Amino acid sequence: MQSDSTATEGAQNPSASLKSFRSAGRGYWHNVSDFDWNDWKWQLKHRVTTIAQLERLMPTLTPEERAGAILAGESKLAMAITPYFFNLIDPSDENCPVRRQVIPRLEETTTAPWEMLDPVGEDSHSPVPGLVHRYPDRVLFLVTDRCAAYCRYCTRSRLVSNASGYDFHPEFERQIAYIAENPGIRDVLLSGGDPLLLSDDKLEFLLRRLRAIPHVEFLRIGSRVPVFLPQRITPELCAMLRRFHPLFVSIHVNHPRELTTEVRDALGRLSDAGVPLGNQSVLLRHVNDDLETMKALVQKLLMCRVKPYYLYQCDLIAGSAHLRSTVTKGLEIMDGLRGHTTGYAVPQYVIDAPGGGGKVPINPGYILRKTADKVIIRNFEGQVFEYPEATPVAPQTARRVESDPCVGCGKD
Repeated sequence: MQSDSTATEGAQNPSASLKSFRSAGRGYWHNVSDFDWNDWKWQLKHRVTTIAQLERLMPTLTPEERAGAILAGESKLAMAITPYFFNLIDPSDENCPVRRQVIPRLEETTTAPWEMLDPVGEDSHSPVPGLVHRYPDRVLFLVTDRCAAYCRYCTRSRLVSNASGYDFHPEFERQIAYIAENPGIRDVLLSGGDPLLLSDDKLEFLLRRLRAIPHVEFLRIGSRVPVFLPQRITPELCAMLRRFHPLFVSIHVNHPRELTTEVRDALGRLSDAGVPLGNQSVLLRHVNDDLETMKALVQKLLMCRVKPYYLYQCDLIAGSAHLRSTVTKGLEIMDGLRGHTTGYAVPQYVIDAPGGGGKVPINPGYILRKTADKVIIRNFEGQVFEYPEATPVAPQTARRVESDPCVGCGKD
């Protein structure tokens, strides 16, 4: 329960309430022992996966949610929610930002004409099963089709959970051989599904094999496990990961409510193991597509030692129209972040170009006009400035600086 001072502060400043850290609690599972609750394998075994469980735990389901759990969850993308994460859902609010992310809705069964099963063209850039080589110096290494919980807007909903019959089977030896045979690859991102659902031994095996390839400089893991299943971030896992530096982890948080004390502590264990952390959010309608929520999110991430990295425009995945906000709204949010909070808190807003074009940065219009000799720019307050373009200095008029070492530095 929050203190009176915290409640008063939240009433006066809603963003302060969004940025406060609270435990997810036990909720419906209050009789479960500490040992079981903190066991990540217990959490996985007791996920909410059926309409019967959902109706029992949340009798406030709407007709759209009930139908979605029956239809979409069986034919498009399975439903699975860890007990820990389920406790973050507000059962009294149909537009709860956590609820909208993980509970299926009937709208998922409708596909708009512009939506696709593979919206960012991964399959067309896959030289061997389970590997995507879209950028010159890096590859996406898919390790599993399973996640701790399933986001309803998932770009890989065709693949994860196998609800749609994609029948994904990674071929680790072929994937590793391709990387070893292509010396231009210096960066490998492990994703899926979620790599942190692998056992410590299997994950260590993959990291060790990749680290043994001389031209692989940089390893990354993309995971939502620290958010869906913070119990998985054990001291043993962290001790293993620290042996493979430089290794980065990209997490996925969309709303400040997801950053609980449990998640903060799990992220702290990763940071203490020397793992740099970045966050990738997706702009989602009625979840985080307003400035106050997004500002609270990025500032709270920094408090967890996580750098806001990307804000994605929601991909054109089939059945996601009800969750897709507008690019106009995304630009408004970015305009409200830049200059109004620390630069460390400002992510790069991107659209992953449909069909495989890669990430394209999308920014508000800070350059108003550009000519051969100057650039007209605006700042975050709307003030306009003129910056002269660099021009070559003729050799005969160039100033010699050998005798004046202070030129350009402004100090002795």
